[in-house]
Amino acid sequence: MNILFICSQNKRRSLTAEKIFNGVNGHDVRSAGTENNSRIKVTCGLIGWADMIFCLEKKHLRRLKEKYSDELYGKEIIVLNIPDEYGCMDEELQDVLRSCVEEYL
Repeated sequence: MNILFICSQNKRRSLTAEKIFNGVNGHDVRSAGTENNSRIKVTCGLIGWADMIFCLEKKHLRRLKEKYSDELYGKEIIVLNIPDEYGCMDEELQDVLRSCVEEYL
């Protein structure tokens, strides 16, 4: 399964998720951000590639729907509600991500 994690800038939360879940149970995991200054910006191609999309906050889903509504049709999208208060690879962030995501994998 191809899994895409989305946050604002793809520098902390979604990047951490990509690093800890890529390869787990054979899943291919990528991450992107919704902001113009994102490390990797979300694209139609990334959305098309993904079988499942995890948004870290409701605002990320709203931004995706505003720009990519057609591409999102039929996609499984989960909002994790994880606030932007962690550093990249922060141990607490990893624990929170695992507890929120593992039930879907």
